[in-house]
Amino acid sequence: MPTIVHFDISAEEPERARRFYETLFGWKITPLPGPVPYHLIETADSEGSPGVGGGVSQRSEGEKGGITNFIGVDSIERYVAKVEEAGGSVIEHKWAVPGRGYLAVCLDTEGNRFGLWEENAAARR
Repeated sequence: MPTIVHFDISAEEPERARRFYETLFGWKITPLPGPVPYHLIETADSEGSPGVGGGVSQRSEGEKGGITNFIGVDSIERYVAKVEEAGGSVIEHKWAVPGRGYLAVCLDTEGNRFGLWEENAAARR
């Protein structure tokens, strides 16, 4: 069954957001090497076991702030079709995160933003 596998926090100043969440929750947040500035977040549950991972990204100009939950699916194409059939819309079509997988960003019928994530180590741009 699809479930939340990742969350993304958009930030005007990612370093400020990193410091805030590290201080507030004790999350481990580290920069991810690559051309796009991105910080990976490691969380833990109440017993210290690994929790859902996330990231801090640079907010695009004009983009509203917020947290986007990514739902793990077995096929982006299939779920994009299901989103549209159910009355939602796709705002960022499928694109690759090289070596990790594919994602798409959608809106539900209420205008809430969420992402789809398909794990695939062979993903290429």
